[in-house]
Amino acid sequence: MGMIGRLIGSPGTVTALGEAAKGVAEVFVPSATKRMEYSAEAQMAALRQLGEEYQHPALSRFDRMVNGLNRLPRPFLAFGTIGLFVYAMVDPRAFADRMAGLNAVPEPLWWLLGAIVAFYFGARETHYFRNRAVTSASAAPQAATEENAALEDWRRS
Repeated sequence: MGMIGRLIGSPGTVTALGEAAKGVAEVFVPSATKRMEYSAEAQMAALRQLGEEYQHPALSRFDRMVNGLNRLPRPFLAFGTIGLFVYAMVDPRAFADRMAGLNAVPEPLWWLLGAIVAFYFGARETHYFRNRAVTSASAAPQAATEENAALEDWRRS
């Protein structure tokens, strides 16, 4: 056995060194096979998400009505605030009387109103956050922007 054979050892050691070198190389230059696998995973995740949209049963009239009512508070708050500004410009004296009435509301009642509004919108946000579809969002743009070696070879020929 030669000097290199004594330093490196058995053929299994050479194979292990080769696999280690391959692993290190893939850190700097991604494997084309892995890139295709990630692209396929991203496409399958998108198809699963699309398929889940059609698995829910048709909603009853009551369900549609409750969903519609659940969508009303935010527009009411937004348009109501704009309406207060219009009301203040149209009838400033009546607006001042209403605001004096609001000033008489005790502070604990304002805290209670704030808690109710915060929990309502917080619960809605939590519901949508927990029920969102989990997809591989980073894999899809990465696969779309990376080069396709086979396609580049075909274009050059």
